[in-house]
Parts: sequence; structure tokens; C-alpha cells
Amino acid sequence: MKRKVLLAVLTLLLSIADVVSLVYPQRAGAQESKPGAIEVKVDNFTFNPQTLTVPPNSTVTWTNKDDIPHTIVSQNGLFKSKALDTDQGYSYTFTKAGTYEYFCGLHPKMVGKIVVQ
Repeated sequence: MKRKVLLAVLTLLLSIADVVSLVYPQRAGAQESKPGAIEVKVDNFTFNPQTLTVPPNSTVTWTNKDDIPHTIVSQNGLFKSKALDTDQGYSYTFTKAGTYEYFCGLHPKMVGKIVVQ
């Protein structure tokens, strides 16, 4: 009986989370986030969002949604991913405040920025 109630409560919470994500979709362009895992999608030769603002100790994960490989390379050499195939990701945790510009090493016109504040 307790398992059924727990399962029902869990199902209800997941349903509420789905509704909230539909009511409050993430906005395009610059995005502000809380600490934790944050995703940047690599798609159609762009980073989305192109500029992302996060607090310190946030982990950003780039996920390649293109059909061709991409890399994530910081302008200052702080981080660099291997070539990411479709649906592969790369994560980096930003611990210090600052502006971190990055690009795709295979397609240098693809650029993005992480602002940590």
C-alpha cells in the first residue's frame, strides 16, 4: 500500500514538473540559471543560448545536436573538449566570476560566452 501511494505521489510530482516546464519555457538569447547542471545546445552551427549567465559553481554541459562533430574550446585555454558526435556532451564547472568566451575548434565562426556572476 505504501509503495502505491509513494508511486502515485512521485507520478503527480513529475506531472507537475512537466506542466511547469510548459508554462515557463526558457527564453531565447541570454539565459540566467541557478547552480547545477545547465545545458547549451549545439545545433545548426550555433550555440543556444549564445550567451549564458550563471552563478559560480555552475556546471555547464554542451550537447551536440548537429549531424557533424563540434568541439568546445575556451578562448583563454581553460577548457577544451574532444570532438563531440551527435548527442554527445561535454561539461565544465565554472568556479570563479568572469566572462568566458568559447568557440568550436572545427568551425571557429561558432562562438559563445558564459558569464559567471
